[in-house]
Amino acid sequence: ASPVRSTSRAAPGPRTAVKCHVYDRAAAIRGSSYRKVESLYPRPGWVELDPEVLWSQFTGVIKEAVQAAGLHMRQIAGLGISTQRGTFITWHKRTGKPFHNFISWQDLRSAELVNSWNNSLLLKVIHVIFTVLHFFTGNDRYLAPSFLTFSTHQTSMKLSWVFKNIHEVKAAKKNSCCFGTVDTWLLFNFGSTDSEIFGIPIPIMAVVADQQSATFGECCFHPGDVKLTMGTGGFWNVNTGEQLFASQGSLYPLIGWKIGEEVVYLTEGSISDIGTAIKWAQDIELFTNVDETAEMAQSTADSQGVCFIPGFQVSGDDPYLCASFMGLKPSTNRNHLVRAILESLAFRNKLLYDIIEKKVHIPLRTIRADGGVSNNSFVMQMTSDLINKKIEKPANVDMSSLGAAFLAGLASGFWTDKEQLKKLRRVEAVFEPQKDSEEYKPAMDAWLQAMKHSPHW
Repeated sequence: ASPVRSTSRAAPGPRTAVKCHVYDRAAAIRGSSYRKVESLYPRPGWVELDPEVLWSQFTGVIKEAVQAAGLHMRQIAGLGISTQRGTFITWHKRTGKPFHNFISWQDLRSAELVNSWNNSLLLKVIHVIFTVLHFFTGNDRYLAPSFLTFSTHQTSMKLSWVFKNIHEVKAAKKNSCCFGTVDTWLLFNFGSTDSEIFGIPIPIMAVVADQQSATFGECCFHPGDVKLTMGTGGFWNVNTGEQLFASQGSLYPLIGWKIGEEVVYLTEGSISDIGTAIKWAQDIELFTNVDETAEMAQSTADSQGVCFIPGFQVSGDDPYLCASFMGLKPSTNRNHLVRAILESLAFRNKLLYDIIEKKVHIPLRTIRADGGVSNNSFVMQMTSDLINKKIEKPANVDMSSLGAAFLAGLASGFWTDKEQLKKLRRVEAVFEPQKDSEEYKPAMDAWLQAMKHSPHW
């Protein structure tokens, strides 16, 4: 059988990586490769990636994964690419030479520009006009502009910063500058060097962003299906079918995927500092192995009043949010600190789920979790208790790669339809509510109070 290959670039941060998996018809991994890409921090708040290193690692993992599978390039049915959204670059259209390093989605250099726009009179006028239009018409199409705000996540803000601050881009001749995210840059380079690198053209059958890809990989094909990714960041995605919901507060609409004439939309809400917080705790030696953390948290009845406020990464609502522990006491030990960190993840899941339940007017069906932090039984069980819903965790938690492979496989005829893909799903664990969410109320109320002391640091 000719396998389908997919590559997935993990979110930038302490463990930025390029991965490639080769899948067979049973969606089993036949060969894999993994390479790290170091994040660069040239100034406080700046996060970059070297494009030459990324390209070298990208092509390298493809070759290694195919070799590990014992195959030749010509046996590959197609390539599916999944990349993280929001990491931005500009390059010369003729030479392909980048004008600067990749600017990560975590990068804060555009914070002043974002604040200027968000506090501008123009934006206030836009909010008023569209709020009035929505009031009089009841049409939800006017909701998104009435809530419009800018954040450092957005590539438009990065592009604006580049035009203002990088001389080579400002000086570039008309029609000679390209800009885009990781996927468009990879496609540009792949198109000009494919045969040279691999000795044979490889058909790129699917290009998809990581959260959309993970949603597809979890087989969330029906309206109301929910995917929860808990990796470096946390992402809740709800399949809304053919309905495109307007942005409302912390939720925003996305195109999920397009297969032929079918277009499926998603509603997404995101949380920063999921895996990042756990990695930081490991770096300062609160624990040795991440697998210990669930047991450490369960070894104590509560966090002894300690609350953890995450704030290592950029927040769309407040780029100056600080990370902190509050409620520390002489008796506080490592178990209390670890429990406080893990509790904060579940509390944030609860807050975002409540918003989704209130704003998305579709009955929520199955919730399926993936990402490295979904392996933490304490976080997953507490989240299930808080939202009073069953959560399924698949055997393979790298859903963004599998989703890209599924899409490429459908496009190439490797798999026939989505019903066949559903039969390939393997569930490893199911978390069902075991406690009443009210039991967590004192701890969550204390955490919410602590959160009020950390904004705009």
